[in-house]
Amino acid sequence: MNILALDLGTSSVRGLVMDADIRPLPGALARRKTVLTVDGDGAGTLDPRQYLACLIECLDELHEHGHLREVDLIAVSAQWHSVLPLGVDDEPLGPVLTWLDTRPEPSPALGGPVDAVDYHQRTGTWWHRCYWSVRLPWLREQAGTRVGRFTGLVEYALGRLLTDAPMSMSQASGTGLLDLGTLDWDPEACTLAGTRGEDLPELAGRDWRGRLRGEYARRWPDLAQASWTAPVGDGAASNVGSGCIDDSRAAVTVGTSSAVRLLQRMPAHAPQSPLPQRLWRYRVDHDHVVTGAAYSSGGNLFAWADRVLRLPTGPALEQALALLPPGEGVPVNVGFGGDRPPGDRRAGSGELRGLGFGTTSVQILAGLMHGVCEQVVDDLVRLESMVGRPTDVVLGGGAMAASPWWRRTFAQVLTPRRVDFGRHPEIGATGAALVATGRITDAVVVADISRTDDQAPATPA
Repeated sequence: MNILALDLGTSSVRGLVMDADIRPLPGALARRKTVLTVDGDGAGTLDPRQYLACLIECLDELHEHGHLREVDLIAVSAQWHSVLPLGVDDEPLGPVLTWLDTRPEPSPALGGPVDAVDYHQRTGTWWHRCYWSVRLPWLREQAGTRVGRFTGLVEYALGRLLTDAPMSMSQASGTGLLDLGTLDWDPEACTLAGTRGEDLPELAGRDWRGRLRGEYARRWPDLAQASWTAPVGDGAASNVGSGCIDDSRAAVTVGTSSAVRLLQRMPAHAPQSPLPQRLWRYRVDHDHVVTGAAYSSGGNLFAWADRVLRLPTGPALEQALALLPPGEGVPVNVGFGGDRPPGDRRAGSGELRGLGFGTTSVQILAGLMHGVCEQVVDDLVRLESMVGRPTDVVLGGGAMAASPWWRRTFAQVLTPRRVDFGRHPEIGATGAALVATGRITDAVVVADISRTDDQAPATPA
C-alpha cells in the first residue's frame, strides 16, 4: 500500500507519495506555489479557484509520472482557520480569508462570551478576529449579497473533488466554534458568529472516508478506489511529523509562520485538563489534542528580508551569519504580520530599532531571526506548567532545515533544555499520514530526531 500525502499550506500546495512505512518514494513529489495577497490594510487572502487549480495540477503531475499507482489511502495536512463565504449557488463570493488576515474585528454590540474563561476552556479559543465567531459576521457585511454557507479552504477544495467533504474535527476546532469535549458546534460560539449551524459545514464522524467524484476518478484512475481520510490541521500534523507525540517533547516549528505546541491524549467526552489562559487548544483527531501558541512571524520574515535587503546569497549568507554570535543583531519587534490570538496587534506593527550607518543587512536579518526565537520562550514555560516539568524541544520546519545559525540561536535561547532537530523534510505530510494510518506512536522513528550538532552546551537555569 502506498499513501498519497497532501500538504495544503498557505504558501504552497504539495503532494508526495509514501510507502507503507511512511517513507517518501524517490521523485514522487509535486509542488505548486500559491498566490497569497497581503496588503497594508491587513488582508491575507487566497483565490479559492486558483488554489484548487494548484491542487489539481499537483495530482496531474503525479499521475503523469506514474506515481499514483498502488495508492490506497490519501492523507491531508491543511492550514487552520481559513474561511470562505459561498453564495446560494455554492460558488465563492470572494477570496479565502487565511490566518494572516487581521481585518475582522469583534462587534462591540455583541459584548463577547458571557464567561470568557469557560468559553476558552470549552472551545480552546477566544472571541478573536482569527476565528469564525468574529469572521462570519464581518464576512456577511462585506459580501453585499446573501451568503449561502461558509466553508474552509480545504473543505472547498475537497468538496469539488470528492463525493462529500465534511469538516474534520481537527479543522473544525480551528474555527473556534467547536466544543472540544462534545465534538459538536458550541451554541454560544455559534450565537456570536450569528449562526444556528445551518450554514456551517457538516462534521465528519470518526470513521469517515471519502471517494473521488466520477470525473476525477476517470482523470486519475489509480485513485478511483482510494480512500481519503479526514484532514489534520497543519500544526497538529507538524507535531506528529516532528515526533512530538506526548508531553515529554514540545515542537517548535518554523515555516511561513512559527509555533510552539504540545500534543496530549485527550479523548472526546472525557474530562479536559485545564488550559492556560494565553494558550489555544485544537484537536488532532477524536482522541488527541494539541495545545500551544502560534505567531505570525517566521520564515516570512526571512522572505521579507531577502526581498528587501541586499543579503548575501547561498552559502555566503550562512558564512556571514556565522560571524555573528547567536543573539547578535539589531533590536526588533517581529510583529510585521500582527498578532495571532490572543494578541490584538494588527499587521504592520513590526519595528527595527537602533539602526546606524554601519548597520548591515545581515545584522538586520539576525535580529529578525533572534526575535522569532525569543517569542517562543514564555509560551513554552506555560506549556511546561501543564505537565509540571521542563520538556525537551524538537525544532522542525523548512526554515530550521535551511539555517544552522537559526538552530544554534534557538538552542541558546531555550537553554538549558535539550534541543533536537527533526531532520525529516516533510513533517506536515508525514504527520498527516501517521494520523491517517493510526500510527501516531511510530512518529519518533519516522521523524529522524537526533541531537543537533548546533546544540549549545547546557548551563544552569
